[in-house]
Formats: sequence, structure tokens, C-alpha cells
Amino acid sequence: MGKKKKTNRKVETTTFRLSPFWAYGLLLVIICFFGLIRARLLNFPLERDEGEYAYAGQLILHAVAPYQLCYSMKLPGTAAAYALVLALFGESPTGVHLGLLIVNSATIVLVYFLAQQLFGKVAGIVAAASYALLSLEPSVLGFAGHATQFVVLPAMGGILVLLKALRFNRLTLFVASGMLLGLAFLMKQPGIFFVLFGFVYLLQRQWKHIVDRRRLILQVVAFLLGAVFPFGLTCLLLLGAGVFQKFWFWTFLYASEYGTIVRFSEGLRILWDNGLSVIGPASFLWIIAAAGLITLFWDRRARVHAVFVTSFLVFSFAAVCPGLYFRQHYFVLLLPATSLLCGIAVGRATDALAESRASRMWVPTPALTFLIALMAAIIGQAEFFFEADPVLACRAIYAGNPFTEALKIADFLKAHSTQDEKIAVIGSEPEIYFYSGRQSATGYIYMYPLMEPQPFAITMQKEMISEIEQARPELVVLVDSPLSWLRKPDSDTTILEWTEKVVRRQYRLVGIADMFEEKTEYHWDDAATYRPRSPLRIFVFKKTA
Repeated sequence: MGKKKKTNRKVETTTFRLSPFWAYGLLLVIICFFGLIRARLLNFPLERDEGEYAYAGQLILHAVAPYQLCYSMKLPGTAAAYALVLALFGESPTGVHLGLLIVNSATIVLVYFLAQQLFGKVAGIVAAASYALLSLEPSVLGFAGHATQFVVLPAMGGILVLLKALRFNRLTLFVASGMLLGLAFLMKQPGIFFVLFGFVYLLQRQWKHIVDRRRLILQVVAFLLGAVFPFGLTCLLLLGAGVFQKFWFWTFLYASEYGTIVRFSEGLRILWDNGLSVIGPASFLWIIAAAGLITLFWDRRARVHAVFVTSFLVFSFAAVCPGLYFRQHYFVLLLPATSLLCGIAVGRATDALAESRASRMWVPTPALTFLIALMAAIIGQAEFFFEADPVLACRAIYAGNPFTEALKIADFLKAHSTQDEKIAVIGSEPEIYFYSGRQSATGYIYMYPLMEPQPFAITMQKEMISEIEQARPELVVLVDSPLSWLRKPDSDTTILEWTEKVVRRQYRLVGIADMFEEKTEYHWDDAATYRPRSPLRIFVFKKTA
């Protein structure tokens, strides 16, 4: 017994420890440093996903239910979060991105606490710094308020509460964990994979150790009830608002068709291409994460949490996969697990060196290696982080998309219509509705579903036409840009033919935005006689008497 006690004391005193003062101080530095970078980009023009959530949030603030004037296949959680952000910080790109800054900072803190709880303070600091950088990079469109950023925050909170629930065996904590993970699902459908992770890990942990199986059943039921509650409450609210049928069609019936468009072979190609572009800017950090994954299997102490980490990684990657689209911002869902692996690699390497007297002089080496990798990634993207003008950066990143032009188009719409007059945007630019503060004459804020090879496309086009004709909007915006339509060779063109015949006959041309690579020319007074020279343009029509 004495020998065992001596061994335990030796392990405890030789493992490297970081004081709480330094840990929290470094965490604060990380949050402030990356927060300042985000603050410089607060007025970055909204892209169309942000425009969708901002417009939906704006409608909620004006007591208009989701899916009434804004059809979307995404669950309404992020729109509700945007409504809160807009109410707190104002209806502007700056307000949206200030909300994102706070959401991201809170997620950094939760990533720290998760890694710290499992692998120590050094791992926590490394994981927090990794997530702060990776979730900001242009390669994942981290400066934009995508739903994935809002999924990760409650998901991390739910996982931390689940670990606490498993430690103290309190049913209320299992309910709270399920509710937070259910909220992650409500932000966007891929959040369901974090609910599944929590469910699987709960069963795996408790099945081996719990004596009372009835207690396990109660814990599982409590967790599942909590997970279902946010979605169930949302369904009741939407049912009461009279939009449940639209909600169900768009988020489940159409969404299921949307998820079958990309072939498996094409999905693998997209994964390869976009995966490389995501990894490239911070490739050394991803190598450290790979080392962390290897550490789980050869390091005795890391193996204690191997099931948790590998399951978390697998389910996080699964959250990136639905539909096989593998868009850049989808990879944000993988970043907490990646950051945790970085923390494992550096934290366990530091501990291993601290436990050996012969190696103690090399204890700072893992942290310095990580710092070099972190600085290399920052320096490699320094122009975007510290120098680029947000508006010019938007044009460079989203070339061919009218995100900067939407601001001036919206100003024109605002000046030539009253607040109670509706407008129609025939194109996938919901940010125009948000900027102008005008409600849409149709719930179709995207043209993509109308152009896709799916069975609802023609019905959708006819419904959109009917809604516009009934609303008779004062102004109509036609976006003539391939990226706003994504037409396929076999796409039905009913909506375009109707626009050409009806809109041009019942409306007069009052504005043109002619988009060139270097700049955009705006023609208001001479719109009727001007002939566009660019293949990318936006037309504004006003209703005739």
C-alpha cells in the first residue's frame, strides 16, 4: 500500500500543471485577439445565407411567423437567434456580426472547458486557440453568421452538461443536456448528429457501470425528453401561427428531395476539393490534430477518453455530410472535435515530457510548436485578417455574387417605396429584403429549388408566380446572375418566361446595376436607354399606373 501511495504522489507532482491565473489569462487573450479581428470585419456585407436569417429574424420582430413570407428548408432556430441579435444590436450587417462575435467567443470558452475537463488546462488553451482561428478562416467562411456557428454553441453546452450529468447522476442535468443538444438541432438539421452523439455516449458510459437498469432508463428518457422539447415546442408555436404545413413541407418533404440531388461519386469529389481548401490555410494545425488522434491509441491516459473523442469526431464529421454538398461553412461543425484533438496532442506531449526528469527541459517544446503553427496560419492570412477592406474582400471572395450591390439596390427600393408596400426579388438575394426593410411579395426567397431536378420545382414556380400576381408589388428586382439561379440544362424556365412577358409589360425599368470585376456601374436616371455591357446585372422595375 505504501509503494502504491508513493507512485501516485510521483505521477501527480511531475505532470505539468498550468495555474488557473495563467489559464484564464491566456483564454482572455485568445478571445480578445480573435475578437478584435472579427470587430474589424463587422461591416462585412451580408451574403445570402446571412440575408435569409436576417430577413426571417426581421419578420419575427415584426410579428410575422417563419415560413409565412420566407420559405426555407432550414429549421427556424437560427432565424430566431438572429431576431434576438437584431433586437439587441440593430438591423444591420454590423449588428449581425457583433452577435456572431459573441456567439463565437462563447463557443471558444466552451471548447476550452471541454478540453480542460478531459485533458487539462494546457489542452484547454490549445483547443480554444485552435477553434478561435479555424472558425474565423475564410476557408470555412468563418466571418459570416452561418447556421453552423449557431449549431456549435448549444451543442458544446449540451455535451458539457452531459458530462456533468454522468458525473453526478442527476436527472435534471440529463434533461438540460438534451434540451441544449435539441436546440442545436433546431438551429439546423445536421445538429441532430450531436443529439445522436449524446445518446450513444450516454448509453455506452452507463451500460457498463450502472447497477440499477431502471435508473439508466430514466436517464435516457430524461435526455430524450429534453432533446425533443425545443422541436416539439416549435411545432406547437408554428401550428398556432398557421404555418405548420409550410414548415413541414419545406424542412422535411422538400429537404429530403434536396438531400438526394448529389450523386455519391460527385459528393466524394466535392469532399476532396473543399476538404483540401479548408485544411490548406492552417495545415500544420490539422497535422497536430492528426497527431492528437494517434495519441488516443498509444497514450495510456488519453485512452481513458478515447471512446468519447472518437465518437465525437465521427458524429461531427457525419454532421458535415448530409446531402453530400460539403460546402465550406459545413466544416465548422467539425472544428470543435478537430480543436479538441489539437489540445490532446499538445497537452499529453507536455505531460509526457514533464513526467520524465531527463526531458523536463523540453517541456515547453509542444506548446512552442503549436504556437509556431498557429502564428504561421495567422501570418498566411494576415492580409484578410488585418488589412483587407471588408467590402473589397467581399467582392474578392464572392466574385459574381451581388452582395455588395445589394446595399445600393436596397437603398433605391427604400427611397422609392413606402414601408407598407411589398417588393419582389426574382433571384436568390434575400439580403435585399433585409436591407430595404420591405416585406416580400412571395415566400420564395431562393430560386435554387425552382431550378433543381426535383418533383416540386414546377409547382413551386407556379406558386411563386401566383403569389407575386396577387400581391402586385410596387417594385420588382430581377437578378441576372448565374450564381443567383444555378440553372441546370434541364431546368424548367416557366418563371423566367413569365418575368419576360408579364413583368416587363406591367412594370417599367427604373434601375440597372451593371456588375464588372473591378466595380459596379449603377444607372437610375438613364435605365430605360442604357444597354448593359456585363453578363452580370440587376434590373429594378417599378409598377406602371
